[in-house]
Amino acid sequence: MADFSASTPPLLHYLDQGNPAATPLVILHGLFGTLDNWHTLARRWADEAGLRVVSVDLRNHGRSFHSPEHSYALMAQDVLALLDHLHLDPARLTVLGHSMGGKVAMCLALGYPARLAQLLVLDIAPRFSNMEHQDAIIAGLQAVDLAALQTRQQAEAALAARIPQVGVRQFLLKNLYRREDNSFAWRINLPVLVSQLAAIGEEIGAAQPFLKPTLFVRGGKSDYITPDDKLHGIPALFPNSQVVTVPDAGHWLHAEKPEEVFALVKNFVGHL
Repeated sequence: MADFSASTPPLLHYLDQGNPAATPLVILHGLFGTLDNWHTLARRWADEAGLRVVSVDLRNHGRSFHSPEHSYALMAQDVLALLDHLHLDPARLTVLGHSMGGKVAMCLALGYPARLAQLLVLDIAPRFSNMEHQDAIIAGLQAVDLAALQTRQQAEAALAARIPQVGVRQFLLKNLYRREDNSFAWRINLPVLVSQLAAIGEEIGAAQPFLKPTLFVRGGKSDYITPDDKLHGIPALFPNSQVVTVPDAGHWLHAEKPEEVFALVKNFVGHL
């Protein structure tokens, strides 16, 4: 996929499901993710919860455009442009973000509070992260020799040397695809994401807090939201928030505990 360097980025790639007149839910994935990671839950929220569900590929991910720039301010602007395009009603809109997508959602809510009714953040806090936890994943992705690759199994074997968790490898391999000439490529813009890793770890802040309802959902086995985040960091920016825990779930809680996440989101959005 070619880089895009014009001043106004194209529209983000998205999938719009459910009744167009229903209460809208916008889903923003995490680092190295795609909207495909949310396929099953998005379909269920549309079919079973009766929502209009818009799943989004953020810049440098999935089928969205590649850019040499990658920041939360820019990603929030990308999402705003999509909201404009879809004419989603701000008075009924919930924005859900996981991990990096959660920080995009926080940035959007804090910068443009009139554009949404409530916020849902999965397993990420607004504080700074040094991103060292991504070292093994990046090393694994960089170890895949795309030019020599002939099968997906070879790619998984290269990842396995540095990433022992099968689930994480399968998550990453969703980014691997064949070009028209049958060669392999990543859908993610790996060089830019690696170079901008510090920006992805940046703290989210604002002069004014977001006063509308906000739900943070953390995995019980994850340390992405700490007790200090619950006491200080989150309430300072989101005073009308609560933090709930999904027991026995790690950072990818929507993949590990889909029933619990389905119910939490359905109930939260159902209050609108």
